[in-house]
Amino acid sequence: MKSPLMSYATLFLGVLALSTSAIFVKLADAPAGITAFYRMFFAAVMLLPFLLADKESMREIRSLSKKQWGYGLLSGLFLATHYVLWFESLNYTSVASSTVIVTLQPLFSMAGGYFLFKERFRMGAILGCIVAIAGSFVIGWQDFQISGQALFGDILAFIAAGVITAYFFVGQHVRKQLSLIPYSIIGYASSALLLSLFSLVQKASFFDYSTNTWWSFIGLAFIATILGQTLFNWLLKWLSTSVISMSILGETVGTCILAYFILDEVITVQQGIGIALILIGLAMFLLQQRKVNEQQTNRKDIGA
Repeated sequence: MKSPLMSYATLFLGVLALSTSAIFVKLADAPAGITAFYRMFFAAVMLLPFLLADKESMREIRSLSKKQWGYGLLSGLFLATHYVLWFESLNYTSVASSTVIVTLQPLFSMAGGYFLFKERFRMGAILGCIVAIAGSFVIGWQDFQISGQALFGDILAFIAAGVITAYFFVGQHVRKQLSLIPYSIIGYASSALLLSLFSLVQKASFFDYSTNTWWSFIGLAFIATILGQTLFNWLLKWLSTSVISMSILGETVGTCILAYFILDEVITVQQGIGIALILIGLAMFLLQQRKVNEQQTNRKDIGA
């Protein structure tokens, strides 16, 4: 994508779509494993016609090497593990505490980007990351619990943050060689398979749910995954994992706003302050990283 402005506009739309995730999960009256399974399963099914209709994508699928298949399946494993850990954490700690901790992805992505992809960050970008993360903690601070069970749930959420970052790192590598639809379908389908096995072990029902819950499954698949997660997969060809992970902090903001309109939840002064800090931090980070990217591009042009 040649236009940085278009990249960031698309990133904003992806974050907005992903912000509906918690809303649909709350509206779905189903076990966490089942909700995650149908999210991945329906998303893979929705993308399948695009794969079958595109000769180039079908050619890619048929010509995938064992290594590429391995990376695709690994992304599905990371995605399924992330959902299991995150949803399980909700059984032990508060929703706010779990959500705040699971959005600490930038801590992992910035470290991984530095060591794996030689990515460099300006001090302003690092400060922006700290400000945005502080905003997340301001939003969830009053809901943090101090107990053995809550601590275990918080640890699960923290591991889930690391796992989803690993998923994006795999995507950042694979998307340089593999098109969006084949990569997404392989990841979503393998994730759905693993989640179905997890749900079978949990002895959860796959079919006995209300109409509203089925619509929530579809909403998770189409809006939160196709228009959210898949957009991130697409952007990984142009944007780094650190930029995408930082932007996902905006999910907390979007979820608070959507909960106000859809679930009639009140946005407190504390949450308002947290939202402002997140937006300020994100703006600082993205502006600083855009300058770094422009400098790198200029150096490449001069070298060419």
